Amino acid sequence: MQLKASRIPTLLVTGCNGQVGFELRRSLAPLGRVVALDRSGCDLSRPDEIRRRVRELRPDVIVNPAAYTAVDKAEADAETAFAINATAAGVLAEEAKVLGSLLVHYSTDYVFDGRKEGPYVETDAVAPQSVYGKSKLAGELAVAATGAAALVLRTCWVAGAHGGNFAKTMLKLARERDSLRVIADQFGAPTTAALIADVTAQIIARHWLFGERAEFAGGIYHLAAAGETSWHGYASEVVRYAAAKGVELKVDPAAIEAIPATAYPLPAPRPSNSRLDTGKLRETFGIYLPDWQQGVHLLLDQILT
Repeated sequence: MQLKASRIPTLLVTGCNGQVGFELRRSLAPLGRVVALDRSGCDLSRPDEIRRRVRELRPDVIVNPAAYTAVDKAEADAETAFAINATAAGVLAEEAKVLGSLLVHYSTDYVFDGRKEGPYVETDAVAPQSVYGKSKLAGELAVAATGAAALVLRTCWVAGAHGGNFAKTMLKLARERDSLRVIADQFGAPTTAALIADVTAQIIARHWLFGERAEFAGGIYHLAAAGETSWHGYASEVVRYAAAKGVELKVDPAAIEAIPATAYPLPAPRPSNSRLDTGKLRETFGIYLPDWQQGVHLLLDQILT
């Protein structure tokens, strides 16, 4: 049923100081009263606190970008990773079902093993290789088990103007070092937090708040910018664009060394293939996803100014 124009909806956002959470505060603002909570406002490692806050606020939509994203640290801190990425997601879904609200939850390409040759579709077999990936998959399953109206958006290679990320790191290193060595055999699509937030707002507005809720097509969808590149290609584009904007750099964009992932071992394995097929999202919700370069350029314009 369509939301009555006279009633202002409440939208609850967790993890409001994270990359995606920060952008959601902007993108959701025209849709209603946004209640943005950081960890001090709602500690997702405490299920009772989650339930209390949701029952107090009674939101029409719960958007949950909060996550334990320290991929390497999670290998030795599985309990916390599962509490935030899995248990909390299930609790939010349970409360959303009771209220008849929509839950928007974010997941990751790490639920796959990264060995497929082409882009992953939503129905491909999952096989996470890290604690982080396993905890995010457990979150997907916990949400699905409740039967709540839920949208699970898997994304990859997220970067925002607010918070730390690969693009900012490359820009910093290019200013400080004479040479850079970047992995060239892992592939994905750099996806900005702004794009994720804007797509989320579009779907919520058109298909939930002001659409026929009984017809809402929930489930898992892949959300990533169009196109693909390697981490090396990503770093090269960041440095090239910054140089074109007049930023003083020590590294020549054409001189960034390409290395294999084996030359840069990390505690948690990364998928070699993080490419996500977004056809289902685009066709179901009528969403256009721009090329990754466009998003990265806009992101760098924000960072550099």
